[in-house]
Amino acid sequence: MHLAGWTAGAGLLAPQWVFSRSWQDFASQRPAPGQRRFTSQAVEDQIQQVKAAIPDRELAWMFENCYPNTLDTTVEVGEWNGKPDTFVITGDIDAMWLRDSCAQVWPYLPLIPKDEPLKRLVHGLVNRQVQCMLLDPYANAFYKDGSRKSEWDGDRPQLLPGVHERKWEIDSLCYVVRLSHGYWKTSGDASIFDADWDRAMRLIVDTFRTEQRKNGDSPYYFTRMTTWMIDAPPFSGKGHLIRPVGLIASMFRPSDDSTVFPFLIPSNLFAVQSLLQLDEIYRTVRKDPAFAAQCLALANEVDAAIKQYAVRKHLQFGKIYAYEVDGYGNALFQDDANVPSLMSLAYLGVHQPGDPLYQRTRKFLLSDHNPYFFRGKAASGQASPHSGKRRIWPMGIILRAMTSTDEKEILECLRMLKRTHAGTGFMHEAFDMDDPADFTRKWFAWANTLFGELIVKLHQERPGLLAAV
Repeated sequence: MHLAGWTAGAGLLAPQWVFSRSWQDFASQRPAPGQRRFTSQAVEDQIQQVKAAIPDRELAWMFENCYPNTLDTTVEVGEWNGKPDTFVITGDIDAMWLRDSCAQVWPYLPLIPKDEPLKRLVHGLVNRQVQCMLLDPYANAFYKDGSRKSEWDGDRPQLLPGVHERKWEIDSLCYVVRLSHGYWKTSGDASIFDADWDRAMRLIVDTFRTEQRKNGDSPYYFTRMTTWMIDAPPFSGKGHLIRPVGLIASMFRPSDDSTVFPFLIPSNLFAVQSLLQLDEIYRTVRKDPAFAAQCLALANEVDAAIKQYAVRKHLQFGKIYAYEVDGYGNALFQDDANVPSLMSLAYLGVHQPGDPLYQRTRKFLLSDHNPYFFRGKAASGQASPHSGKRRIWPMGIILRAMTSTDEKEILECLRMLKRTHAGTGFMHEAFDMDDPADFTRKWFAWANTLFGELIVKLHQERPGLLAAV
């Protein structure tokens, strides 16, 4: 793969709209039309339709700013080897995460049947993710320019050209499958399932098997010179001890923090879903029943291990999901405001919102028994060790609303999001629970687009709530 560089003027530096604070008049914080990276007529029509149904000017303004943010500011569309190619940066970090890039375009998938350029953009991202997978299945983030030197060049093992960071996270591979499956189911276009895609999917399954560590070891390790103690696994980068029980080990969480117990349960549940999606594709499209059976068998094995080792009795909440386990009987009860998380299982479709196991787990997550559920003067919500002991993640509040069946709870989430954007009209990574003006990441496209997805969902399913804010 030739990883060509971003062209001049691609917008890698934070654009002016990021720093605007003149928000009282609710002037659009989007780039001027001529400065937008990509424009979708279907997205623009959706914005106008949804805005018209939101009486609250501030909420409507936030939606208009956030929903198209990925397209406005982070995408580059082209061709590689005669096929569509799309590169998507995260925002203020100008590299492409497999997780973020899928999540950033996911809210636009329902629109691709009526917008051919948008469909081609997503098709191009599928192709790009496949090439990233074939380059290094253990890497989580990539550059378009293969000659570019990563700021993490001192990490070991040495990064391959084109790799920004090599943190092994199960969910990175799951997101590649999720995007492929979602694109196909929405568009009906099976042309993405070509020979390169097939090689990448087989590599995903092989990597999952390797990281079950049934022989007691893995070729993966990760070391970094850092004072941030959760930025690398212990024991020379190999992680804490585990007992092989059929679960898949992940050295890092979706937050890019190292795991405590390597069997990260939300990611294992996500892997089961991905393997079932591969089973469907290989049975119905690729017509390869043998490989489909391998995917199904691995999914069943991991699922059985989850049921045996990860559904644990909590002192206050009964049987719930642990966040991480080690196979020896030890378990960590908490959550992290990223996706996949325990909270996000209903958003991802791993569980239905009303499933008793999910409901018990969710009740724990929103309680003071969860060490990373914070209550402050500005808001209450899920947090992450990634951002310390005081910061709440807007993404956690969004996912709480996304997975709720209680209209009062959803309405309170919307009000908290309104109170905590610090006058920017955008979502951030995290904010101080008592002072939303103290926040991290001014330009975080995934959180912005996810907020837009929430508003579209409510417009379609609970329009009365948008009128009640």
